[in-house]
Amino acid sequence: QLQASGGGVVQAGGSLRLSCAASGRTYSVYVMGWFRQAPGKEREFVARVSWSGSSTDYADSVKGRFTISRDNAKNTVYLQMNSLKPEDTAVYYCAAAKGTYSGTYYRLVTSYDYWGQGTQVTVSS
Repeated sequence: QLQASGGGVVQAGGSLRLSCAASGRTYSVYVMGWFRQAPGKEREFVARVSWSGSSTDYADSVKGRFTISRDNAKNTVYLQMNSLKPEDTAVYYCAAAKGTYSGTYYRLVTSYDYWGQGTQVTVSS
């Protein structure tokens, strides 16, 4: 089970930190990702982190502003979001994926096996 939290309303230029607490499985061996979905749009990749935390990947739209990290001892993944923009407004979902594929495999929604319930992030201008 994945439980996302930390969403809220923030002004443009502000920051939020999302958390995703995992339970019920050994998520320390899973790739963890964050996706988001704005109203009327498809769910899109935001960031992912390898099981060890040593490898990360970001969508171009958030690179340099967002940072994904994980604490396997706490079974928790974080998404630090800085310099937020109104276009970052969306429901943010965390997800877990098995395997050790390379390249852009983990940018695909279909590559993930488990999903959290989502947390709303609203950035006002």
